[in-house]
Amino acid sequence: MKIALVLLCSVAWAQGPEFTKDGKLMPPADYREWIFVSSGLGMTYGSEGPAEPRFDNVFVNRAAYKEFLKTGSWPDKTMFVLEVRQAASKGSINLAGHYQSEDFRLSAEVKDSSRFKDKWEYFAFPASGEPAQPLPRTAGCFACHSQHGAVENTFVQFYPTLLKVAREKGTLKK
Repeated sequence: MKIALVLLCSVAWAQGPEFTKDGKLMPPADYREWIFVSSGLGMTYGSEGPAEPRFDNVFVNRAAYKEFLKTGSWPDKTMFVLEVRQAASKGSINLAGHYQSEDFRLSAEVKDSSRFKDKWEYFAFPASGEPAQPLPRTAGCFACHSQHGAVENTFVQFYPTLLKVAREKGTLKK
């Protein structure tokens, strides 16, 4: 049964995000096959960051990426997945620098104007891999993304390839 569910989810992600009947977002099993847009190390948005830097890896579904390249805007059913991994610095033959550890957590940003009042919604997937509930409106991601997103609610300013497209298409927020 679980194998059938994973296969069904993988096919469905080609068209867009999938939700449970009660509005939870299904985790995309194949997000690492999506377009990798960027990775940040040690990025913080508040007054304090974690003691050790983390890697933020950002993926976007292929159909949304292709549309963004054409128009500089994100279509409905766009989904970003943020994979946050702890940074490690000592291991195997590494003597300096950082690499990504196995420990990680996932969150998502989805655009769906027919489903969400403000078009965009945010989700944090439980470590169990179960579907995610929408985050409460009081979550910091709502205010931060709406105020600081370079294109709509997205941080294109941190995605060099897409930033160039947004400039060329004139879709950057002023």
